[in-house]
Amino acid sequence: MKRTVTEKAAEVRPALTQRQKQILQLVTAGYTSREIATQLKISVQTVEVHRFNLMRRLHVRNVAQLIRQALILRYLPKAYMQGAMPTARA
Repeated sequence: MKRTVTEKAAEVRPALTQRQKQILQLVTAGYTSREIATQLKISVQTVEVHRFNLMRRLHVRNVAQLIRQALILRYLPKAYMQGAMPTARA
């Protein structure tokens, strides 16, 4: 049985720290670095470092590519694939 490119990519996905996964989900939900910092009780600079490291680790240059790669590599719940993205602000 042939595997899709997405399935192959998901098998070799880079490991992310728990904090990077948190940052990734909040970025995907539309939060700014400042909002993420406030929510996680860390500095904005720390959030920026995590974002930079995420983008470097996933080989992307912008947030749109980051979200796309996160979906391909299955770092995000299936609900994201089905269009049920959470809203950024309540």
